[in-house]
Amino acid sequence: MMSISMDILTKKDWMDNMSTVSARFFLVRHGDPYWELTEERKMIGVQRDLVPLSETGIAEAESTAKDPRFRQAELILSSPYTRALQTAAIISRRQDLPIQVEYDLHEWIPDLTLSYDSYEKLLALREDFYRCRGEHPKGETRPWETLESVTRRSRSVLERYRRRQPVIVVCHGTVIQSLTGVHDLPHAGVLEWGIT
Repeated sequence: MMSISMDILTKKDWMDNMSTVSARFFLVRHGDPYWELTEERKMIGVQRDLVPLSETGIAEAESTAKDPRFRQAELILSSPYTRALQTAAIISRRQDLPIQVEYDLHEWIPDLTLSYDSYEKLLALREDFYRCRGEHPKGETRPWETLESVTRRSRSVLERYRRRQPVIVVCHGTVIQSLTGVHDLPHAGVLEWGIT
C-alpha cells in the first residue's frame, strides 16, 4: 500500500507518483467538537460521540469547505458520528455534493465495552493505545480497538469507492492516521491521499 500526501511530499514527488495512484481521496478531519457538553451532561460511552461541533469547529468546517480542490470531487463519504456528519454537511452545502454515510469510517473505539465515562478515562485509554503503538501487547488484551482493525475497516470502505473519484472523506484523526501514518492533522485539516 502506498500513501501519498500533498502535505508530506513535494509537488514534484506527488506528480511523479500520480501514475501509480488509482484512486484519490481528500481525507478531512472533522471540525473541533463541543466536548464540554459531554462533561456537562455526564455522557458515557457512545453518547459522547453525539456531540455537535463547537463554534470554533463550525468556523473551521466553513473555511475548509472552500478548499478549491473539492470542486473535483463527486461525492462526500462521512463517518456516522455527529461531528463528522456536521462537517460533511457544511462541505456538502458549499460544494453541492451528496453525502454517503459509511459506518466503518467511525472513530477508533477507546473502550469496546462502550462504557468509558469521562474525558480523563478517554485520555488514559488513548495514552495506553499510543504507548502500545496501537497493538495489544503479545499475550495481553486491552479494552481499545487496535490500529490494524481501524485500518482494515476504513480501507475496505475506500476500496469500494475507488472508481468514484476523487472523493471527500470526512472522518477522524485515528482513521486518517491508520491510513496515512499522519497523526497530527488539525481539526478540519485536509490530506490528499491515494491508493494504488
